[in-house]
Amino acid sequence: MPDELIARLRRFHDDYFPRHQARFRDLVDQGQHPSTLFIGCSDSRLVPYLLTGAGPGELFIVRNVGALVPPYDGSHGHHGTTAAIEFAVLNLHVTRIVVCGHSHCGAMKALYEEISPEAPNLARWLDLAREAALPVQPSPEALRRTEQRAVVLQLERLMDYPMVRSRVESRTITLHGWHYVIEDGEVHVFDVLAGGFVPASRSEHSGTGPYIPAEQDVCFNEIDSRLRPPR
Repeated sequence: MPDELIARLRRFHDDYFPRHQARFRDLVDQGQHPSTLFIGCSDSRLVPYLLTGAGPGELFIVRNVGALVPPYDGSHGHHGTTAAIEFAVLNLHVTRIVVCGHSHCGAMKALYEEISPEAPNLARWLDLAREAALPVQPSPEALRRTEQRAVVLQLERLMDYPMVRSRVESRTITLHGWHYVIEDGEVHVFDVLAGGFVPASRSEHSGTGPYIPAEQDVCFNEIDSRLRPPR
């Protein structure tokens, strides 16, 4: 059987790299300076570089099951996502953090199912999204709402990171919640003032995070109620 992976590695080396060698050389000499931390689901159908049109050096990417953010207090143990957030903010000085969920997310579907006893780490990890689950039978609409609620929950949890909160409040970092609908090829961006997700094709911005001036404050519970499907 031909080794498809080695063939792809060779194509990168022989075809792609020579056309962009100067860019890679610059990234070595000058170091990386990505402007965006992209927290995305590990799902193979979610391809950050395709969605954003970004090139090498533009995105600092951390991916995990469900695009979840662990609590800052370390109560979920050691985790690479927490370390990546700290590194992106404190060392790379990113100016944007994107949390990107997507349609047909297996992690969100698993919230309504039994988890295999052979996957205790998965079960504990999904606890980070339990609050997004709805007290209804799973349906396409309920799952879509759960996916969107989970994105908002992660934005709220990011605000518990002191280095994130201080920079959001000083307007040096912006938070963005995205929900990628795979079958439509459309990213829906979270608009805190609208209290929901708006298709990028109709939105005036790439999403607004949970922090807005106090006089315009919209709490998560209000947004949460708007994201619930009708019974």
